[in-house]
Amino acid sequence: MSMPVPMPPSGGDEGVDATVRELLLLMPRLVGRAKRIPVPEALRSFSLAPRHLSLLAYLLLDGPMTVNELAARLEVAPTTVSLLIGDLSRKGILERREDDRDRRRRIVAIADVHEPAISAWLAPGAAAWRTALAPLTADQRRLFVDTLLAYEAGVDAERD
Repeated sequence: MSMPVPMPPSGGDEGVDATVRELLLLMPRLVGRAKRIPVPEALRSFSLAPRHLSLLAYLLLDGPMTVNELAARLEVAPTTVSLLIGDLSRKGILERREDDRDRRRRIVAIADVHEPAISAWLAPGAAAWRTALAPLTADQRRLFVDTLLAYEAGVDAERD
């Protein structure tokens, strides 16, 4: 038996409650669809997890970068990124090389042999986002992203 979802008083704005209901139904479907995107055959043996996907997406879309740059974009500690990179490097998915401008720094990139499979894996999601976001203005796209970030923060606050 399902329990009703408690809704806060609407304060006269019935539209917000209707939208919340719609999103409560939509979000699990979106997550479910994302989870069903098959890992390409060439990558299946690597046991890649969602934490790897974000890192790979940044490297694919923005090109090679340093550990600190990746950590800043992923909003995690550099040590966390170093562990992920070490794991993916040992599997041959990523390559680390010296930065030509500063030999003390290491640049991380997707190994050429795996780039086509990773690109094919991420392409459908990127194409769907482009289709959904293209009709919006820059301000509307920013509002959409800010709304998702506020939702994420709200969910995190509820857990604490």
